[in-house]
Amino acid sequence: MHRLAVAASLIGLAVSNAAADGVSVEEGLRISIVGGCHDCHTDGYAVSGGRIDPENALRGSAIGFRGPWGTTYPSNLRLTLAKMGEDEFVGYGHTFKTRPPMPWFGVHGMTDGELRSFYRYVKSLGEPGMPAPAYVGPGVEPITPYIAFEPQMPAQSQ
Repeated sequence: MHRLAVAASLIGLAVSNAAADGVSVEEGLRISIVGGCHDCHTDGYAVSGGRIDPENALRGSAIGFRGPWGTTYPSNLRLTLAKMGEDEFVGYGHTFKTRPPMPWFGVHGMTDGELRSFYRYVKSLGEPGMPAPAYVGPGVEPITPYIAFEPQMPAQSQ
């Protein structure tokens, strides 16, 4: 009986510590959804009505975003994080910059706990998979599908 009480106390302590700092895989999943990460970094997410296919989650996309900066592709976040430890990712999350349309400035606003939760969620997804296509410079025609990200002026009415 004593062993059971000690085990229950240790489990309760571990749960309360996890809850106290709020860092968890589940919180990382929530952050990935409300932060819009899957919108671009998970193929098929938007057209599925927001259903996450764990096999495909955050593996990037071969559909580019083309604008004055060239054509960028949503990176495979599993590969990005596979190259980093958790502490390194937290520092990276507060400082990295990248080309449009990635809203890197929003990631800078995340707390250390949010970044740690996101890291743990991504790491829980399994094998990284293949990289997304490489950046294509301005004026170079991409060989993959892309979304034109350039403002269009409406036709002048007469």
